[in-house]
Amino acid sequence: MKKYIENKKGNKTLMSEVTIGKLAQNAGVNIETIRFYERKGIMPKPVRKPSGFRLYSDTDLKRLNFILMAKRHGFTLAEIKDLLELRVNPQSTCEEVRYKANEKIRVIEEKLRELKRMQKALQTLAASCHGSNPTGDCPILEAFEQKPSTNTSEIKSR
Repeated sequence: MKKYIENKKGNKTLMSEVTIGKLAQNAGVNIETIRFYERKGIMPKPVRKPSGFRLYSDTDLKRLNFILMAKRHGFTLAEIKDLLELRVNPQSTCEEVRYKANEKIRVIEEKLRELKRMQKALQTLAASCHGSNPTGDCPILEAFEQKPSTNTSEIKSR
């Protein structure tokens, strides 16, 4: 049975063998994105026609979708490579994947805390600016000239 996939525009393509352009179109990415993933080793090198054209299968599309979804959930390419290795290792368990997901959640939570600290510091600076002074007397710009602190909540406003 032949397998067809539908791209975002509703066009159906036979997925048994497609070129890099069709794969890119079906996944909603640029051709260079696929080539980049191949160079990084997270997409396998494709088979080639005698003409030199790369040929991709539905397995390649699934892998590309996996990469894109994992990136959307905050995983780095190195982490995605680890997840892909877990995916194909028959000795791997869901516990290992859950551990990696929980680690990513902790990283995201820390980033959110840092963004909140940055937001609070910037709100304090913005509140100190009345907007009518020339930029030479701008408290925000003056604060940015201070020696950087390792903690954004310690930035002093004038």
